[in-house]
Amino acid sequence: MPSLNKGLRESGTINLIGSDLAKPHTQSEKPRPTNRARAAIRLRVAVPLLILGLAVACAIGLYVGYQPLDLVALNNDPIARAVFFRLRLPRVVMAGLVGASLAMVGAALQALFRNPLADPFTLGVSGGASLGASIAIAFGLGLNLAGVPLIFIAAFAGASVSVFLVYQLARSGGGVILPGALLLAGIVLNLSASAGVLVIQYLASYGRALQILRWLIGSLDVVGFDLIWKMLIFLIPGWLVLIAHSRDLHLLATGEESAASLGVDVRRTERMVFMASSLIVAVSVSVGGAIGFVGLIVPHAARLIFGQDVRVLLPASFLLGAAFLILADTLARVAISPNELPVGAITALLGGPVFLLLLRRQQRYSAM
Repeated sequence: MPSLNKGLRESGTINLIGSDLAKPHTQSEKPRPTNRARAAIRLRVAVPLLILGLAVACAIGLYVGYQPLDLVALNNDPIARAVFFRLRLPRVVMAGLVGASLAMVGAALQALFRNPLADPFTLGVSGGASLGASIAIAFGLGLNLAGVPLIFIAAFAGASVSVFLVYQLARSGGGVILPGALLLAGIVLNLSASAGVLVIQYLASYGRALQILRWLIGSLDVVGFDLIWKMLIFLIPGWLVLIAHSRDLHLLATGEESAASLGVDVRRTERMVFMASSLIVAVSVSVGGAIGFVGLIVPHAARLIFGQDVRVLLPASFLLGAAFLILADTLARVAISPNELPVGAITALLGGPVFLLLLRRQQRYSAM
């Protein structure tokens, strides 16, 4: 832990992988075979545990609500079945998809930029997507283009522009990403996007402004599975791209030079991860709104529990993020029932204490 703290003080970054790969690599060195074996063992342990936890979270989300789930009524009452299959089940699925997506993108960006504060919100990706989606809502662009909601397209455009600008502003003359410039660019873009959203709300009609406000605070209301199927068309390719590049991200976490010496095409990996992250965040934000903290807290929690290996971290963050947002949304639905809290507020309130608890536990284990 002292070396970790020293690295944080000196550079503002953190080495996101274990000590085995943290050592400098030479051109002739290759990763030891045990590293891959260890990753496979951790993955075999982590995935079943997280799937079990996700199943428990889904059961809680389905059972708890304004009216608890009644299995007898579900069998005999068509209204109860309609409420369950048209409202409660789609909402739980939606929460799982959005939470898994934001958490996976956060883990990928933290590894790519070798920065513990990197996530869709701190890098301005969500801000750009929010601005694009707000413009679409303000102009009433609820139409579809070739079956794709225009809000998706507008959010993707905003997220892509934000990623490109942050990437360009954070690179020094030699092509090296500067962590301080990275975060500064992301914060400035987020502030600019927030100002743009406020201007749009002020100029829009009362109904449109209220719709934008409700969307910004985060909501996972959904009726049926039509929207979910459309989301999956875009989310699944993005997930697969990130998983396919998990090894490259794992090596990039040690540094670009080390990764390049081990055969990683750094520029291609960066472009693919940027595009996949923009697509995933755009779809998630355009549907669920600006739900913060998931992409920052969940990867850190997964890292503390299952280790630093990005090949394990991506699927672990995916499953843990889904369970986390399902439980947060369940709490948002019942905390002040029959009213409902914004799920984004719940994620922020729950995320901080959980992260501090896990960090304290990890410090105790390190001191032993």
